[in-house]
Amino acid sequence: MKKTFQTTLGAASARYPSQVEPLAAPPAGSDLKPVMGDYGMPLLGHTLETLADPLPTMLERYERFGPLSWSGSLGMKIVQVVGPAAVEQAWMNKDKAFSSEQGWEPIIGPFFRRGIMLMDFDEHMAHRRILQQAFSRPRLLAYLDLMNPRISATLDGWELSSSFPVYTRAKDMLLAVANEVFMGVEIGDQAAELAQAFEAAVHGGQAIIRADVKYGTWARGLRGRERLQEFFRSEIAGRRAGAGDDLFSVLCHSESAEGETFTDEDIVNHMIFAMMAAHDTSTIAVSMMTYFLGRDPAWQDRVRAESLALDKKTLDYDDLDALPSLDLAFKETLRYNAPVGMLFRKAIKDTELVGQFIPKGTVISINPWATMQLAQWWPNPTTWDPDRFAPQRREDKVHRFAWAPFGGGAHKCIGLYFGGMEVKAIMHQMVQQFEWTVPAGYFPAMTYGTGPTPADGLPIDIRRR
Repeated sequence: MKKTFQTTLGAASARYPSQVEPLAAPPAGSDLKPVMGDYGMPLLGHTLETLADPLPTMLERYERFGPLSWSGSLGMKIVQVVGPAAVEQAWMNKDKAFSSEQGWEPIIGPFFRRGIMLMDFDEHMAHRRILQQAFSRPRLLAYLDLMNPRISATLDGWELSSSFPVYTRAKDMLLAVANEVFMGVEIGDQAAELAQAFEAAVHGGQAIIRADVKYGTWARGLRGRERLQEFFRSEIAGRRAGAGDDLFSVLCHSESAEGETFTDEDIVNHMIFAMMAAHDTSTIAVSMMTYFLGRDPAWQDRVRAESLALDKKTLDYDDLDALPSLDLAFKETLRYNAPVGMLFRKAIKDTELVGQFIPKGTVISINPWATMQLAQWWPNPTTWDPDRFAPQRREDKVHRFAWAPFGGGAHKCIGLYFGGMEVKAIMHQMVQQFEWTVPAGYFPAMTYGTGPTPADGLPIDIRRR
């Protein structure tokens, strides 16, 4: 199998021979089949190889076991869910057998507990109704007005070079955008401190040693969460009295059509989660689209021509539909390098997926990234080819969950329009200001955070036009 990326932990991913066995026997008399798999290394299971090379690992298990397989990871037995039909059934969750809150709890619960993704059923829908007010069209217009000047100022200040670390610089920019658009905090010492706290919380969920051990990744994440809580709690009264356009201020005033509002602690929890969900995913999308456009000068020129024809330095919301090539490149980048590669659920009762038995208490990992790389559904899946989404091809229409970078069902990403707007606003300015290339044959070394992330800063050769 061809590996599309080099990885930072490849040396640690040697396969450990372990016995293939069923996760659990199906109920007597049922037509269900067992989920097959193996634990892997003692204690660690397949944790190291999953961190080192998650995509090849998932694809290999799909070829070996089919859409469902179980493996050991982080001290648990986790069922991997790959393929449009299995992903659809898990996300739609029609019999309410899967809990998002309980699935995410052992992974990121201590850092992002009570965020919208970590809620279930009626409570989740009640919170979602209020949150939707913060992502309405008028709000998106206001957010775009806030972010455009920050994007412009950042790009104007970039000191370019032949080894410019675009992922690192994009991350800094998007943290600054998040500080202003989400928190209403301008660049300064406090913004830098909060950014560090946020980064610590994000990295906490990636810890292998999951204990509050001094100086450990998990412990730093907990301290980061505490600092963010302290900041948001201290600011709520002032934001409720004001009328800002940042997300934090909006949540302090939002209410659903039924008059439901958030408590102070609700606002704290949703803000901490929103910072992670918006910032990390957009950073991955921006940097990887930059990479792919650097590999493909023809596509870079095509995207640039449309932006130049618009004759606007910055995007207005109504301009988003006027850049079809940028939209195609965006969609293909999300398919090739999904910013959120795995999502977790826990079975709260015995159930089934695609005819296989899932016993109560099982943690499942829904894998949109691997699903969007399956040759069965995507011709030449390791080729970056934006035209596969063009009207005359529409390869994504083969199954409604063949392309699903924003999830599906009740938990479909509430910020999907914000995320697309933010990434396109940045790329529109970048293609007008810069030209760039990447070395022939270069693939970024990847690690895994919220999704597949460049570990080497993603150096490119960039210059002003």
